[in-house]
Amino acid sequence: MRSASLLRRIFSRRFLKFGTVGASGTVVNIGVLYLAQEFLFNTVQMPEIRLNLSLALAIFLATLNNFSWNRLWTWADRKPYLQVPWPAQFGQYALACSLSIVLQIVFTNLLAPHFYYQIANLIAIGVTSVLNFLLNDIWTFGRTRLVVAAKQGRH
Repeated sequence: MRSASLLRRIFSRRFLKFGTVGASGTVVNIGVLYLAQEFLFNTVQMPEIRLNLSLALAIFLATLNNFSWNRLWTWADRKPYLQVPWPAQFGQYALACSLSIVLQIVFTNLLAPHFYYQIANLIAIGVTSVLNFLLNDIWTFGRTRLVVAAKQGRH
């Protein structure tokens, strides 16, 4: 029964919205990664450091983009949850995404010697997307937190 619920969650309309937001974040990520790698940090002599600086900036700006759109659109129907001040919720979102972010960096670095760095990053984003959705659907914008808040009279 639990796996059926998990599959319903993954193949839901919300996941399609999440994927659309993720696609916009991917554009931000890839664009910033390119600009940072080729221009902003191009004077950094060590390629690994240049790539990691570029990745950090790209991931941060893509995460901010995704949080904003997910809050406004993907999980907009969970109105009581939107009363949480956005800086606090962004912190929670970033924490929930941190595992995906770490895995994205690891996968990109593992794949970069074998693929063009942009392709390596796209593969890493695809692999980590499902985990990112589940963590945010359950925790950041999760129904379980709404139930707890309602029971405590804070909805």
